[in-house]
Amino acid sequence: MNPDAIPSDSEQDAELNQGWSERDWGWRQFVNRLRTTEKRDNLIQTLLDRLQQTLQVDRVVIYYFYRQWQGQVTFESLSYPQLSIYGSTGADECFNDEYAQLYLDGHIRAIADTQTASIHSCHKDFLRSLQIYANLVVPIAINHQLWGLLIAHDCHSSRTWNNSDIEIMKVAAHTLSSSLESEN
Repeated sequence: MNPDAIPSDSEQDAELNQGWSERDWGWRQFVNRLRTTEKRDNLIQTLLDRLQQTLQVDRVVIYYFYRQWQGQVTFESLSYPQLSIYGSTGADECFNDEYAQLYLDGHIRAIADTQTASIHSCHKDFLRSLQIYANLVVPIAINHQLWGLLIAHDCHSSRTWNNSDIEIMKVAAHTLSSSLESEN
């Protein structure tokens, strides 16, 4: 092989597997898992980017529950970098079993104006702290468990979410659910 040539993925796989013995099987599985995760993450990011552009919103995020009703933003697509909330945790004290059950039952939350909406003050304060004027939330369920939330934000003005916006988000959440479920 030419030392200046960049090996293809299949050549890299062959080189990696060639020098590995049985005892290195764990490392091989680890490398394969990394590749699978990278591909999945790229697909998720592409989906969020398309949603953000299609819906013409300021921010689309995935809020992942790492513990019962405690989570954080693990993916985001933004209209402006300064709107980033990546890694943010939610107002966990506001989210309870009742909310979780609504989302597990397929409930969609479309808030046109967070300032005037009839929502708990804890939730309203949290949304205000993230500069959210309009909020659309669709559940991501895997194996009948609430895995996370797919959320679109308008950070500059209120917005009436139309049926098309809601349907696009539902299809995207279903796509994510199916993709993530097939991994497990």
